[in-house]
Order: sequence, then structure tokens, then C-alpha cells
Amino acid sequence: MRDIVEAVASLVCRVASRICALPLDAVIETMRPLPIEPLAGAPPFIAGMAVIRGAPVPVVDVAQLLGAGDAQPRRFVTLRGARRPIALAVDGVLGVRTIAGDQLSELTPLAGAIAGEIIAAVGTLDDRLLVVLETARLVPDAVFALVEAAS
Repeated sequence: MRDIVEAVASLVCRVASRICALPLDAVIETMRPLPIEPLAGAPPFIAGMAVIRGAPVPVVDVAQLLGAGDAQPRRFVTLRGARRPIALAVDGVLGVRTIAGDQLSELTPLAGAIAGEIIAAVGTLDDRLLVVLETARLVPDAVFALVEAAS
């Protein structure tokens, strides 16, 4: 496993008992959760879609995505996705932190094969496990097609 070299400015969020980091340059805004409409045919970690700033946006239930069980999201974090904005439902926003490269490691090849699409790196923050999410690939292209068809 090789260390990631540069420090990463990140928005740190809590999801159930887990801590996640999102690259700050991908974050658009944080807000209170909005109503979510179910999205038929979407994977279980897609809570549905919400209208954010007048546009339908897929909402990722990060607790489901990471296998953290049921959570009670109290915040949305909207991000620049690969195709269009996405929203992450998280329990709380802990703040902005610069995470040093020596605190992060890439996934091992086996773990990368399983979680490489959603997890960019793992590490520690204040002696807690930290998961850095791969924001560009959290929502599969098929979900965007469902959102377009539903709106």
C-alpha cells in the first residue's frame, strides 16, 4: 500500500459511527435535508431524488452506501458529480479539515476491486477511521437516466 502524497482540503462528515471526507473542491453547499421522492429502479443506496435549486438531484444515502446501517440524515451535502450535481445524505457536517497525506493510504488491490468506485482512500483522523469518498463516481450513469426519465 503506498501513501498518498499531498494534503487534501476536505469537508468532514459523520455517517452513523463513521467519519467520511469529501474533497472540498467538489462541494457545492451543505443544507438541511429536503423532501426525497423515491426513484424506481435505483440501487438501494440511492434514497431517491430531491429538487435542489430548481433541478432534480439524486440523493445518496451514505449510510447505506457504506453498510453503516440505518441513519437519520440531518444534512445534505451537494457535490459536483461527473455528469451533474448529486446530494449526499449525512448525519452531520463536522467541518473543513486539511488531511495530511501521511494520514491517508490507497486501498489494497483486493479492497480496491470491491470498493474502488466509491472509496478513494482510507486513513485516520483524530484516532478514528476515515473514509475518503470518490465523489465523481458515487452515482452510476443509469441513475442519472432514471432521474431524467422521472423529471
